[in-house]
Formats: sequence, structure tokens, C-alpha cells
Amino acid sequence: MAAPSSDSVRIDKWLWAARLAKTRPLAAEAVKGGHVELNGRRTAPGKGVRIGDRLDLTIGDIPRTVMVRGLAERRGPASVAATLYEEPPESVAERERIVQQRRLERALEPRVPGGGARPTKRDRRRLDAASAASRSGRSARSDDPARRTRRGRR
Repeated sequence: MAAPSSDSVRIDKWLWAARLAKTRPLAAEAVKGGHVELNGRRTAPGKGVRIGDRLDLTIGDIPRTVMVRGLAERRGPASVAATLYEEPPESVAERERIVQQRRLERALEPRVPGGGARPTKRDRRRLDAASAASRSGRSARSDDPARRTRRGRR
């Protein structure tokens, strides 16, 4: 990717070319919404980015700081896009910490028996029996409808 003839590129184009935004309209919306700061200040989508500028952006809930190392108006391969910016080690560490924290939170969330997104009929009966037993103080094992068969055998 050759650098454009001028010494700056619109911030929305640069975010898109650097693959920090999936589409240019999404990049423009992020800038308008205040999710992108250029050198510590809110900016407009048409503002020019120069080499050496610092961008503080929030993608989803993840904050990120990047230093502009190259300019591009067109989107190219990811290998080229990665050369357009440099992320300080502190920003990388913070991003990884947030991702790790999300993984832990997801692992601690209660799961439905059977692992699916929605309980099966059998799982639903077990859940209902367990909640009814806990309300009445009995053991759920004796009233487990999933353990019964047609003739009362196991």
C-alpha cells in the first residue's frame, strides 16, 4: 500500500484501512459517537490523521491505544494493515486482561443441563422436579420424572 500524496488521511478511512473497523460507515459512526479520540480529543470523521498521531479507541467494550505508523486510504491485506499502527504494550496487556476476565465470567455463568442453549424436555422436567423439591424440602431424586418409565421400572 503506497502512502497517499498528502501527509494526512481521513480518520474514518484510516480506521477502515487499518482494519480497526469492519466498514467505513462503522468507522465514521464510532468517531461520531465519541469512541475515537485523536491525540486525546474527540474528533470528526473527516479529520486528518498523520503519522505519529495517537488514537484512543473503544471497540465494543475494549479500550485500545494505537500510534499511527503509516497512512493508507485503501483497505489492503491484513499483513499490510498491521504495519499502519503500533499498539503500546500497556494497551495490549489491558486488552488481554479484559478478554481473560470475560472468559472467566463466561465460565462461571450457570449452564443448562445438557449444555445446549435451551433445555430439552427431559432437562426441563429435571429442573422443575429439583426446584419443587427444594421448595418442599424433599429430595428431588425420589420424584425425578426422568427416572420413571411406563411401568414404573427403571
